[in-house]
Amino acid sequence: QVQLVESGGGLVQAGGSLRLSCAASGSIVSINKMGWYRQAPGKQRELVAVIISGGSTNYADSVKDRFTISRDNAKNTVYLQMNSLKPEDTAVYYCNANIRSFTTNIVRDYWGRGTQVTVSS
Repeated sequence: QVQLVESGGGLVQAGGSLRLSCAASGSIVSINKMGWYRQAPGKQRELVAVIISGGSTNYADSVKDRFTISRDNAKNTVYLQMNSLKPEDTAVYYCNANIRSFTTNIVRDYWGRGTQVTVSS
C-alpha cells in the first residue's frame, strides 16, 4: 500500500516563508511525476507546481518566482519552498504523485491528506 504524508504547513504572515514536505512510502516500484495542488475555501483544487523524475518543473503563473519545487528521489520526497507568501496563497495544500506500486503493477495517482497553509495580512 502506498501513502503520501505531508508536513510543514502552518500560519505565517504575509511576506514570510514556509517549506512543505511530502514523503511517499509503501510498496513503490517507481515514481514519475510529483506535485503540489491547493484548494482554497469555495474554490476548485488547482495545480501549484509539478516535477517529473528527470527534474523538469512546471508552475502555476500565480506562484512563479516565489515557489520552488524540488525532490529527493532517494527518499521519495517532494518539497515546496514557498517565499513571499500572500494572503491569497491560503489554502489546503495536497501532495500528488504518479506511482507504480508492487501491489498492482499499474501506474496511478495518489494523494496526501493535505496540510493547511494560512497567510495573514
